[in-house]
Amino acid sequence: MGIVTGTVVAGKVVVEGMELPEGSTVTVLAPDPDDEVRVTAEEEAELLEAIAEADRGETISAEELFARLDRIAKL
Repeated sequence: MGIVTGTVVAGKVVVEGMELPEGSTVTVLAPDPDDEVRVTAEEEAELLEAIAEADRGETISAEELFARLDRIAKL
């Protein structure tokens, strides 16, 4: 499984840099311009720190992420 960003061109999602087999099932998340996200100052600070960590390359693999989520779900 992977996460990739695409662009809508002529009504179809075009993905650069990843070959998807014909008939693949994909999930598309599209922002709703009418939805508003409200965060506290603390949550905003956490998000900005997380972005800074990612920019510095301080990330984990998808496998590790899913393993951590599995452990949390079992609590």
